[in-house]
Amino acid sequence: MTNAQITLIQIDNYGPWTVTPEPRREVDLQTLQSRLYADLSQLVGNREGYVFFTRFDNMIAVTNGLSMDDHALVQESVGNRYPVTVSLSVATGTSPVKALEDATEQLQDAGSAQDRSRRAILRGRVVDEEFRTDDDVQIAHFDVNDMTGNYTDEVNAFDSFIHIEQGYAELMKYMRTAHDSLSFFVGGDNVIAVCPELDEAAYEDAIRHVEEATEVELKVGVGRGRVAQDAGMAAKHALETCRATGSRVEFQ
Repeated sequence: MTNAQITLIQIDNYGPWTVTPEPRREVDLQTLQSRLYADLSQLVGNREGYVFFTRFDNMIAVTNGLSMDDHALVQESVGNRYPVTVSLSVATGTSPVKALEDATEQLQDAGSAQDRSRRAILRGRVVDEEFRTDDDVQIAHFDVNDMTGNYTDEVNAFDSFIHIEQGYAELMKYMRTAHDSLSFFVGGDNVIAVCPELDEAAYEDAIRHVEEATEVELKVGVGRGRVAQDAGMAAKHALETCRATGSRVEFQ
């Protein structure tokens, strides 16, 4: 049984800040968002977690192994580097979706994302050390079959982007609704999903659904671990097995 620890990261009062005292240049906002994501990715990554950017003003992290003190240090580092603060809400559960729902509710109870009085909230709980196992996190790493041959070298960059995005949007939606998983586009032709304990049939089901709905063919490597990076690296190795053997689903 998996035991996901999910952290919701939300920039405080970001919408009003972007237009106060007057609208800020979009290039400056895009730069701030991308740098903040990069810093958070490194800060959490140095503690063996993963951060996914979602909407940039909201980010989702898999933080198994991080304590509340670790979260406070991440929050403090952001506060020292940026003109905005971030609030963090941590929750756990056998389903990543349920953990995220709980984390979201905790943060909403602390005040609106556009509430000027809400600053650097830190709430929630982490997985108790005595209950942690080597199978707490299940990560699935999806990618497109022959992306270069079928898309990159055949059609223009924007049209290939549209087609692949349609496939990934369908995958993210289906993994959420059918399999209680959180899936994130991570660049190129890759999606990483944080999953409950799913078997091979569940992944075959997802791949088949996406192919029927969008004509995008996928393969997936699945890994388990005590922390996100262990599970993610195992998933990468499993994906290499898919590439070498032509299989669609492999576990490591």
